[in-house]
Amino acid sequence: MSKPLSNIDYQSPMYLQLREIIRTKIEDGEFPPGTAIPTENELAKTYGINRLTVRNGITALVNEGLLKRIQGKGVYVLGEKREQDLETLEGFSEMVRKKNADPSSHILTKSLRTAGHKYGRIFNINPADQIFYIKRVNYIDKEPYSLEEIYIPQYVVPELEDIDLTVFSIYEIYDFYNIGISYSQQTLDLTQLDQSDARFLDVDSSTPLLLFTNISYSKTEEVIEYSRSCTRPDKANYKVNFRNP
Repeated sequence: MSKPLSNIDYQSPMYLQLREIIRTKIEDGEFPPGTAIPTENELAKTYGINRLTVRNGITALVNEGLLKRIQGKGVYVLGEKREQDLETLEGFSEMVRKKNADPSSHILTKSLRTAGHKYGRIFNINPADQIFYIKRVNYIDKEPYSLEEIYIPQYVVPELEDIDLTVFSIYEIYDFYNIGISYSQQTLDLTQLDQSDARFLDVDSSTPLLLFTNISYSKTEEVIEYSRSCTRPDKANYKVNFRNP
């Protein structure tokens, strides 16, 4: 049970005492990166202080870059970001932002399921092991761009269940938890969706779509992500550079 701030021996204002308590909970992993901290009301009640004091303590950590306020959603813990070469390997959000456009996603499904034989083989894990399944619609400047399915073994990011994927991108989460993608293999094909899925992209079921299948590997050659993305060809623009060996 948390004790009131007045019982904690810090020679500093109350909002700074709260700042240090929240910082400690972040460092100890009680508030993992990508998850929301308790609300201002909950913190005020827990520590017997007023909301203004709580807000000031949170603001101090926001200014330090440890927390991030999201309008209408709450305050989230940020992880330490590593430098990453986005020229050759990047997620959807990073790719869109580089084009000075606004990325967003709508999560249709986010669940834990058993790997089964197919994904057990892909990830080289036991078929009974758990994997995260994410199905989402990706938007560019509020226009539907792709319908994506993502599979990630639970052991890779156990905290993923509690992370809001409309706030943080998959690659940001990988950064938070120091998960490095060494390389990816991607294949391109054509496909069509049934009408129940095609409607998410504002297309007819007869519309040919670009199907990107991607397998991402860690430095130790483990498969850490498998994804399929059905993309509207009228919204996609890809460039491939070839060089002499």
